[in-house]
Amino acid sequence: MKTDIQNSTRWFRRYFSLLTLGVIAVILYMIFFSDTSVLKKIEYQRIIDSLRTEVEINRDSMLYYKNLNSRITTDPEVMEQVVREQHNMKRPNEDVFIFTRE
Repeated sequence: MKTDIQNSTRWFRRYFSLLTLGVIAVILYMIFFSDTSVLKKIEYQRIIDSLRTEVEINRDSMLYYKNLNSRITTDPEVMEQVVREQHNMKRPNEDVFIFTRE
């Protein structure tokens, strides 16, 4: 039993020095625990992807409203349509029925 421990200790000392163990420890720390770790980079990439998706959605909305705004300023029929639909306005001689989904 004692010879097995001595043999394994000799093998360990032969192939691994303190410098090697220190370098391995630093590399493992950098990979898993530091600010530049692989796990944090994956998390940051997920956040970046979700923010890019949100930017695209907001860009689509912005383009829609920009187009609507330009059409409202140039076409009175579009302005009337928007006012009647979004603000529930009506002409003096008509009734408006509003249907909502539940």
